[in-house]
Amino acid sequence: MTLLPVESELGVPAAIVLGLLVGSFLNVVIHRLPRMLEREWQAQCAELRGEAVPADGPYNLLLPRSVCPQCGHGIRWYENIPLLSFLLLKGRCSNCGRPIGWRYPLVEAASALLAGYAVWHFGFGAQALAAIVLVWALLALAVIDLDTHLLPDRITQPLLWAGLLVNWQGVFVPLEDALLGAVSGYLALWLVYHAFKLTTGKEGMGYGDFKLLAALGAWLGWQMLPLVILASSLLGAVVGIALIALAGHDRARPIPFGPWLALGGVVALFWGEAILRLYLGP
Repeated sequence: MTLLPVESELGVPAAIVLGLLVGSFLNVVIHRLPRMLEREWQAQCAELRGEAVPADGPYNLLLPRSVCPQCGHGIRWYENIPLLSFLLLKGRCSNCGRPIGWRYPLVEAASALLAGYAVWHFGFGAQALAAIVLVWALLALAVIDLDTHLLPDRITQPLLWAGLLVNWQGVFVPLEDALLGAVSGYLALWLVYHAFKLTTGKEGMGYGDFKLLAALGAWLGWQMLPLVILASSLLGAVVGIALIALAGHDRARPIPFGPWLALGGVVALFWGEAILRLYLGP
């Protein structure tokens, strides 16, 4: 077994703790960002119709304070400690006793494990730090898309530019590969979208999927795009077939593609080079 450098040995638990804290914040982003966008869209529509814009109170990632969605109980700081509070409260609201969704601790745990694994995999340095930012963004996008079938521009577009900036110094790939990856990622799904629409008259995916694959191309380079597309398509197909066969999922009801793109991106980030070497040979 290869021993990690001392800074990586210390970095892994530090990344896990930080991942727990950020995971709690990601839960806020996942819950509130779609509602913030919906409020903005409703205000814009009201303005276009010449109606008065509703004077709602502030609603952003900081205000108002978090409450139980069932009874409105304000969540105290000691009820919001990642994972620990969920366990101590036995997964129930301290006020009304109704169950707390399992998604909250799962997002926190996933955020922590992905951050810790990034430091273990890449070692303590720029690659690990960049990888942590990428996997946190992908985690938030995946869950938002599962909930709402949205991949917000407020995450996908900054993620694309961040990938180009990260690779300006070649953290993962040379800048030219990142630029070509961004363009190729967008065009690949754009062409699939329009070919599907021309042949069926239906829309098979949303523009957010194009932007997410473009962002992955900017982070990982054009060489990883076939692996991302293949992995995400296989994972999406397997889950889709399982949902139809085992859970009675309506075939006419769309299944979001963003979570599988995000998972394909994680596969390519951590194991892409090993998979390509295995496939292409030494």
